[in-house]
Amino acid sequence: MFPIADDNSEVRITPVVTYAIIAANIIVYLVLQQINSNESFDGAFSLVPREVTTGVDLVGSLDAKNETGKIIGQINHFANPISVYFNFLSSMFMHGSVMHIGGNMLFLWIFGDNIENRIGHIRFAVFYILTGIIAAIAHILTDTSSIIPMLGASGAISGVLGGYLLLFPKKQVKAIMFSFMMTTVPAFVALGAWIGLQLLQSYLGSGGGVAYMAHIGGFIAGLALIKVFALGTKAE
Repeated sequence: MFPIADDNSEVRITPVVTYAIIAANIIVYLVLQQINSNESFDGAFSLVPREVTTGVDLVGSLDAKNETGKIIGQINHFANPISVYFNFLSSMFMHGSVMHIGGNMLFLWIFGDNIENRIGHIRFAVFYILTGIIAAIAHILTDTSSIIPMLGASGAISGVLGGYLLLFPKKQVKAIMFSFMMTTVPAFVALGAWIGLQLLQSYLGSGGGVAYMAHIGGFIAGLALIKVFALGTKAE
């Protein structure tokens, strides 16, 4: 089930933060990652678990190993001119492919405006960044010594999905089923199916380069924090 639209009848404001985040992601991907073909940018500003847990900026070509200790390739790391901890933020605006950024930005476009309308621009910005950081921490805890970089907005967007599920469980979501048929279902069905798939794939270990624990951690963070960020607000 792949969501493609939702009910925006209650949205009364222009979701400028949602639009700004989408624009920033596109600019970083096109200008800093693609047009310049800048491998050093990716190597310096993606999030690396071992750098975070040790505080040491890795530089050079290092062997990447899987869970059994087998070498699966080499990864080029470049010096970070700011701080390895800055990458909690920078990595949220970086992506590995057109499909990667396209899927993430579609989900943010669909679900971000409703939450921003409910809690306001500033709260939404803080909520987005905070759930993204928590998502990254959840991923790091799965392998604190990993040198494999993580990048992408999906952890923060997972937080948006968790918040949306709690605030708007019955809001109608248009989605494409696996059979390519269009359907409309309540948000708790669409997003419940999504998080269920993340849990299943994480359990089965079908990583495929996807940080499923970041998705799960971000989603749980969104569930846990959205009511705090929504204090003083009310549904229309």
